Amino acid sequence: MAEKETTYQPVAEKERMASLDIMRGFVLCGILIMNINGFGLYEAYMDPTIMGGFTGLNKVTWVVTSMFFEGTMRALFSLLFGVGMFIFLERLEAKGAGIKAADIYFRRLMWLLLFGIIHGYLFLWPGEILFDYAIMGFLVYSFRKLPPKKLLAFAFILLLIGTTWNYFDYRHAKNLVNDVREIEILKTDNLPVPDSLKGSDKEWSAYLEKRAPESISEFVKTHNQGYFSVLGLLAPINMQFESYFFYRYNAWDILSMMLIGIALFKLGILSAKADPKVYLLMVGVGYGIGFTVNYHEVKHILSENFSYLSFYYAGITYDLGRVAVAMGHVGSIMLFAQSKPIGWLMRKIAAIGQMALTNYFMHSLICMFIFTGLGWGLFGKLQRFELLYVVFSIWMFQLIISPIWLKYFQFGPLEWLWRNLSYQKIHPFKRIRS
Repeated sequence: MAEKETTYQPVAEKERMASLDIMRGFVLCGILIMNINGFGLYEAYMDPTIMGGFTGLNKVTWVVTSMFFEGTMRALFSLLFGVGMFIFLERLEAKGAGIKAADIYFRRLMWLLLFGIIHGYLFLWPGEILFDYAIMGFLVYSFRKLPPKKLLAFAFILLLIGTTWNYFDYRHAKNLVNDVREIEILKTDNLPVPDSLKGSDKEWSAYLEKRAPESISEFVKTHNQGYFSVLGLLAPINMQFESYFFYRYNAWDILSMMLIGIALFKLGILSAKADPKVYLLMVGVGYGIGFTVNYHEVKHILSENFSYLSFYYAGITYDLGRVAVAMGHVGSIMLFAQSKPIGWLMRKIAAIGQMALTNYFMHSLICMFIFTGLGWGLFGKLQRFELLYVVFSIWMFQLIISPIWLKYFQFGPLEWLWRNLSYQKIHPFKRIRS
């Protein structure tokens, strides 16, 4: 029997899970708090001593974002993507799509891969993550039928591998620092550096060169020039992120959270319909563990005056802290979604989440204008805490524009385009006014 083409359609608005849209809205806003450092500062995403200031309000900003947002927003973003792709497949298969469900699913990921490349290179954002999600999405397909316990077990294994790798990175960094001390003594005594230490000498020299005032000044100058100058400046960084960084971090960082997301969805936790006690438990345990770990990491880095080795030491417990806080955030957001008195705010945040792809691109488009010579050329000119003014302005703009847009259109423009490319069919864009 021939399949009916009308059987396989994008999810209708009435089928959307409001709690997931609310979470997407929160996470999209939260991730900009971290990404803004990449948009506006040189190499200062983690280390505030390079640029943006690390005293006074800048120090407070770094501490707060490190405690509450670093790694956790990316974790939730990954979690939501895994859930979204699982729901996408589940609904298609429930309609009897069969192998055609896989066809649409993989076509959707192929277009997302292209969106990621465009976003990273042409929208001048090396920190973009859609490319990574597309690749990880191909792997998620094989896990979709597993029960929650097995999904969590695989996620735990991936996180354990990542943590182990972080530990060996720390060991390498510690050995490097010891080698550098020995090299400095040799150079002070005008003695030659032996072959056994030349690799460390070269690695440390490259690290110092990246932080040198001349390198910083040249990067800032180029970044505040025209579009094609910035494109050429950032292209090698994009290539590094899509090669070494992809293999070094993504399976442990991204795929693990996608699997956790699917497990939580199958357990009914992400519907905001579970007993509030479940969410309160997630808040208590998640924040209790996560903030304790993050506090000790931040305290150690501060006590070591942001030393090279201190960041690697903090990296050993990085995943424990970020995943625990992320689970606390899930509990908090679900409790928020259950709150009726502030429904008006939930609807606005949900609108941002419903247009997550468009709004994510919009972050880069706005920041391209603010932080390159294409517009105001403010790269490297704002302090860390001042970047939050840009973040809050973008939040307000999207809180206003997203509900208005969805009043007249069924989807965000990029969501609509992605659906059309995935299903190979033009879908209605405007709302039909009754």
